[in-house]
Amino acid sequence: MSAQPVSALRPDGARGEGDGVVRDQALFREVFRRHPAGVAVVTLLDPVFGRPVGFTATSVISVSADPPTLAFSISRGSSSWPALSQADGIVVNFLPSGHTALSQRFATHGIDRFEGVAWRPLDSGEPVLAGTTWVHARVADRHPTADSALVVARVVQGAVGDETPLVFFDRGYHGLFALPPLSEGIS
Repeated sequence: MSAQPVSALRPDGARGEGDGVVRDQALFREVFRRHPAGVAVVTLLDPVFGRPVGFTATSVISVSADPPTLAFSISRGSSSWPALSQADGIVVNFLPSGHTALSQRFATHGIDRFEGVAWRPLDSGEPVLAGTTWVHARVADRHPTADSALVVARVVQGAVGDETPLVFFDRGYHGLFALPPLSEGIS
């Protein structure tokens, strides 16, 4: 598919849409299919029922390094939203290459997403998935936006694995190859 001209991102005005908001959902989806995203599973302990909850997220972003802050979005229609809307703590588990099945499991509706999955609870109860790079964070803000919510959280601890990340791009999962570290003095 060839690139769309910038003018295609603007409402044509013929339908009376002069608010500058893109109405072409197909174009919007196509743009983000071309944007690779890291794959993470957000896990938490349901504060009401005391059970682990988790969902796949490709919207995790770094917000600030000082203090360490991240954000992600979630549909407010998600089965995980009621627990997340009340939870204080979360774990963002960044999936390594080769963990496609784990991502798909946590994106599947109507199943026990933790059945058969290796995980351990933190002292505060939030689940950490085995074999992941992870951060434990405290929810700072929840911002409703359209049918979703943007969740902002401050990182309190974490651990880094040594595997390459799992990436979602153009409706498929991909692994990245490892790059050697840059030598000092190279500009």
